[in-house]
Amino acid sequence: MPRATAWAHAALLWIPGVLIVAVAVATPGVSAQRNPFPAPLDSYLANGVKLTDAERQRLLNGEAVTKLLEGDESQEVAVFGAVWVNAPIRRYLDAVNDIETFERGGAFKITKRISAPPRIEDFSALRLPDADLDALRSCRIGDCEVKLGEAALRRFQSEVDWSAPNARASANALMQRLAFEYVRSYVEGGNERLAVYRDNSRPTFVAQELRAMVDRMPELTTYMPAVRRDLLDYPRGAMPEATSFLYWQETEFGLRPTIRISHVTVRENPANAVITSKMLYASHYFWTGLELRVLLPDPSRGAGFWFVTVNRSRSDGLSGFTGFFLRSRVRSEVEAGMLSGLRATKQRLEIAR
Repeated sequence: MPRATAWAHAALLWIPGVLIVAVAVATPGVSAQRNPFPAPLDSYLANGVKLTDAERQRLLNGEAVTKLLEGDESQEVAVFGAVWVNAPIRRYLDAVNDIETFERGGAFKITKRISAPPRIEDFSALRLPDADLDALRSCRIGDCEVKLGEAALRRFQSEVDWSAPNARASANALMQRLAFEYVRSYVEGGNERLAVYRDNSRPTFVAQELRAMVDRMPELTTYMPAVRRDLLDYPRGAMPEATSFLYWQETEFGLRPTIRISHVTVRENPANAVITSKMLYASHYFWTGLELRVLLPDPSRGAGFWFVTVNRSRSDGLSGFTGFFLRSRVRSEVEAGMLSGLRATKQRLEIAR
């Protein structure tokens, strides 16, 4: 499967199951007759997303609406989505907190919440796919099919006897230790401890890619500066009223299985709830990703909430000659995945009433 095409399928998986970023902040105030959306959401839809009158009407009719956002198309895909959910906000927050149940089945092969503080036992179920183990036998700095930093690649060369009968078990045990050490280092030092991938000729600094991506998000720079600080300055800038946890997954979506590690933060107050999910590591396809979700009550419509999400992800699969021809397909498939995820979330929460 071409790399950019595979990235499209992986991006579809990144959207529906994990968390997203929310983009409105405030208290609903204007009446439904004069303004059918809460004021901050109305402003964002008009000036940030630039929804058409027809798209706004579809939202008011209870339909899910998505739209691609501006970004560097050679390395980034960004998509907005929103839908009205006729269910309590608490139901969604409880589902997210039980992440092992929330993201289980289908393309999610394994989902494990990581202890606080992290423990090596949290990663005991982590296994590298056979294709990754085969690749690691011959991986070199700047030429590897698995995304790893230089120190990790050298450890696979020096600590695993690839000619031994137990080579695969040893490699899996090393990957478990590396994941544990990576998460522990991040918890202690934040983004500065994120990986520098050496899977190709150009080193990729995950922290730099994350900051560049966040700086392109007016949802954070304009509307939610405290959330932006939390994302970029963790643990120093952590919001005192927020809760957070880390988890890892093995996912599969019509392509090679991928190991991912994410950091979820939830901030809840009487006006709204904001959830962010920051991708710290992915063994394939992604440099980093960020999902922002805002759950915004609207008493004029009833006891439910507006579910508003922005998803941005960065990858090396969209550049170059091949990427140029596949970008439009990637973007359309990612948007379709977002739409499917919104509909599924709405149905799941409303059925549970």
